[in-house]
Amino acid sequence: MLSDLKSAFPDLAVEPGSPDSWLGNGGHVHVYPTSEKEVVGLLKFAYDHGKSVSVQGNGSKRGFGGLKESYDVLLSLSKYTGVIEHSPGDMVVTVKAGTAFHELQAYLAKHQQQVSLDPAMPHLSTVGGVIASNDSGPKRMGYGSARDIVLGLKVVYPDGTVIRTGGKVVKNVAGYDMNKLFIGSMGTIGVITEITLKLMPLPKCESLVFIPFQDNRLDELRSFVVTQFDSTLEPTAFEFISPSLAEQLTGRKQWVLAIGLEDVESSVIYQENIVKQAVPKEAADVHIFRSEEARAFWNGLMNISPNGMGEPSEQAEIKVGLKIGVKNIDVLQMLAECVALQQRHNLVVYGHGGFGHGLCHVVLQGTSEDVEAAIQALRGTAKKLNGYVIVKHIPFFLRQSINVWGDKPDYFFLFEGIKASIDPRRVLNETRFIGGI
Repeated sequence: MLSDLKSAFPDLAVEPGSPDSWLGNGGHVHVYPTSEKEVVGLLKFAYDHGKSVSVQGNGSKRGFGGLKESYDVLLSLSKYTGVIEHSPGDMVVTVKAGTAFHELQAYLAKHQQQVSLDPAMPHLSTVGGVIASNDSGPKRMGYGSARDIVLGLKVVYPDGTVIRTGGKVVKNVAGYDMNKLFIGSMGTIGVITEITLKLMPLPKCESLVFIPFQDNRLDELRSFVVTQFDSTLEPTAFEFISPSLAEQLTGRKQWVLAIGLEDVESSVIYQENIVKQAVPKEAADVHIFRSEEARAFWNGLMNISPNGMGEPSEQAEIKVGLKIGVKNIDVLQMLAECVALQQRHNLVVYGHGGFGHGLCHVVLQGTSEDVEAAIQALRGTAKKLNGYVIVKHIPFFLRQSINVWGDKPDYFFLFEGIKASIDPRRVLNETRFIGGI
């Protein structure tokens, strides 16, 4: 395989690979294209010769889904990087998929602009990986998800066909919204090579209101949250943080509500005062952080998740990352259940969840038996709340017994039909998505 690829693509960076027994989704051969032409040629080669391809950016999400230890080819876009086009006046940027997310943000900051996403591990993730996994963080409440800011994509189908979806302008309403077909598809129906994104200006002022609550005051917290949702407050984030995670980030082990505010300074101060006046007297220990301190806190929160870049631990304990979706206010009950699990099992459990969007990000650390039992318990709780649990990072051997995506949805036949139509030979990222697609 290695010699065949080197003969067919003499200018393509090709290296021998090996199975990845720890996280799976490896490749017998690793390739690093630097142009779209090389991506097209490689996929045509794989399609014509019946080879399987695993697609990744930097590999930070290698532990997310997948039931194959190794594919024939691991296609890494980590060297396909750079800004293709930036229109500061139109607040639009087109970027190559392998560009590191934090590098794009640093480039845009020079123009007082930003991509309004806060994915996990921004220093490790690529723009393409963030879009392919539909990753987002606490500020999803204020800014939305990838589906809200992607204007257009350039995608290479498994047979090498190149298509464009959407456009390069904000007001683009012609035809079907094909972007959403690929956002969150985990690279199973096409390789995203270019992304056009809608931008936001950097805020003039950023603030973080930090409100601690005691275990026996969670009913007060619920009332406070409901009251704030009915107020004129316009937060970018309304994040509930477990005691164990708060201890990691602040040194104080207690439930914390972190409210993010971004606007001009006068508006931020006005909203800070709204929050301070509404806080129960028993939780009067309110802290307000500005600018660098606020950003440092959010950055710390975004880097708690285990990822595919780490080496396997020699200890018996493993780390697993979960994404849990419930109705907004049920985040409180879901995270409280996580803390209760820590007491019932020999586990370390920490996480956070957004009252504005209902998504929780939880980390479990313990033996494989305790982790598996905890996942089952959390799925039971989520089901009662009409929610779901997705396992977004877990060792390969546990993916053999744990269905990381959960039960197939009623509309699963639509996914199967799309996969069969676009990738009938199952070339791309086979088994990485729901139901083994």
